[in-house]
Amino acid sequence: MSGTRAARGWNPLRPLRRELHNRWLARLPRTDQLPLTQRNVFILPTSAGWMLALTLAVLLVASINYQLNLGYLLTFLLAGSAAAGMLVGHANLRGLVLQLQPSAPVFAGQRCALRITLDNPGRRARHGIALAVTQDLDGPPQWAWTDVPAQAGAVVELAFVPQQRGWHLLPRVTAETRFPLGSFRAWSYWRPATQLLVYPQAEAAAPPLPPARPLGTGRAGTRAAGAEDFDGVRTYRRGDPLKQVVWKKAAQAWATGGALVSRDRPQAQPGRLWLDPAATGLADSEARIARLTAWVLAADRQGLQWGLELPGAVRLAPDSGAAHRERCLEALAVYAPPGATP
Repeated sequence: MSGTRAARGWNPLRPLRRELHNRWLARLPRTDQLPLTQRNVFILPTSAGWMLALTLAVLLVASINYQLNLGYLLTFLLAGSAAAGMLVGHANLRGLVLQLQPSAPVFAGQRCALRITLDNPGRRARHGIALAVTQDLDGPPQWAWTDVPAQAGAVVELAFVPQQRGWHLLPRVTAETRFPLGSFRAWSYWRPATQLLVYPQAEAAAPPLPPARPLGTGRAGTRAAGAEDFDGVRTYRRGDPLKQVVWKKAAQAWATGGALVSRDRPQAQPGRLWLDPAATGLADSEARIARLTAWVLAADRQGLQWGLELPGAVRLAPDSGAAHRERCLEALAVYAPPGATP
């Protein structure tokens, strides 16, 4: 047991560290534009910086012990360089303005790209600026590095993969720099305020679309001039197939000057494609939503008109096009099945 924990880098203080870290981050306001100032830029030595401090301490003790003037010179020269690097590194990050660009909705399990603009209003260029999405305190971040010219801007694209459907707050973004010597790390945390819409993940091998529901069949036939009244016929319309014409009544219609009649069969009427959870044949609510998502995408690819009916939530009339597809996907993304835990 102890060997397994050691292999995983187990640390008994890690839960406490994570809890304190999350409480501190919860106090940071959410905003889509973050100016980096002295109040939100932090700096600490890196591992190389701590090693440099230890080396300087050894050099100072040796210089005092052996009265080495060159040792004093080297020690204070390196210490002054480290102090200057600390000031330059903090100023390299301070003054930048981070701006989040709008993100398009994505499907669960797919890569979401965050485009961030770094604006540099200062007169000096900023070098070695890194941005990363930091969702987990223990996970290794994927850094994206850039330089920002003077009085100009740069665009950095970050990526993360949302796993659940619905509206989600964007993850925390970390901006840092180790310029110029790498002995100090200046960083800042940013919590964007924009919410991202995540569509449900479509079923990989969904069955074919359900059959279309026929239109109402309670319509009675119309009265033809001089013809008998009975259900299932109507006045002939231009474009009706010849096989629907009631030819037995044609001679009587021509003799009396009346109009031809056609059969009005329910099966001859077009149907409407309705998508609803009951048509999926599944019991699990998330599996139903995944299949409905696949059907919405399939109906859109085929250029069909379809409607979406979610019990207790929404009923979208049959339509087609990109706007209708987006409305259906959004309804599926935020749909809470009856009886589900919010």
